[in-house]
Amino acid sequence: MTRILLLGGTTEASRLAEALAKAGMDAVFSYAGRTARPVTQPLPLRVGGFGGGEGLAAFLQAEGITHVIDGTHPFAAQMSANAVYACELANVALCALERPAWQAQLSDDWRHVDNLAEAVEALPEVGARVFLAIGKQNLAAFAGKPGNHYLLRLVDPPEGPIPLPDKTVEIARGPFDVAGDRALMQAHGITHIVSKNAGGSGAEAKLQAARDLGLPVIMIARPKVPQRLTFGAVPAVMAWLSGRPDHGAEPSA
Repeated sequence: MTRILLLGGTTEASRLAEALAKAGMDAVFSYAGRTARPVTQPLPLRVGGFGGGEGLAAFLQAEGITHVIDGTHPFAAQMSANAVYACELANVALCALERPAWQAQLSDDWRHVDNLAEAVEALPEVGARVFLAIGKQNLAAFAGKPGNHYLLRLVDPPEGPIPLPDKTVEIARGPFDVAGDRALMQAHGITHIVSKNAGGSGAEAKLQAARDLGLPVIMIARPKVPQRLTFGAVPAVMAWLSGRPDHGAEPSA
């Protein structure tokens, strides 16, 4: 019997949950629990961590999981690494549902960096008005450039103090549109955008808005994860689950 653990957190994972439910498959949807109001899913839901790779392996064995699908955010590198380790430990099949990274167009002004430290370094020392479109987890790194103003767009209101002395917080949930993001940037006098290369359509509008306004984007590359089977679309994952040879899996390193 097939029993699936879907590690969610992305729009693509939610679409896969719908496909699994429609197919009547035995599946559990897992959220990390970082969002106070997660999107409702058509599958049984669990929220929270597993206690590292070994904790996840124990969960897989206890729950009789046969397949794990990693549909987490492309920057959830630790969770993805834990999934690879746990599935090897528990002898469970694993694949990832991963949306393609964004690609710069000819008219874009992107400054490519490998990590948060390089993103901070790429900003001016003072005077910049930065749309910091990276979520709430890594804001403290930018306290090293306190002479800039930071615009934050968060899904949930912050539960504690934000470690930036000069900031504005907007509470909003995507998907966003180009006109709205362009108006947001103009209203706040934005001069720079910092973005993780998450891919997908839900947050892509800010890149088109930056293109329209001629603003530089400091683009943080995706972190490395261990090699695993990777799919770019829900139908391919469903084909893999059914054992069809036409699933079109690609190894990723």
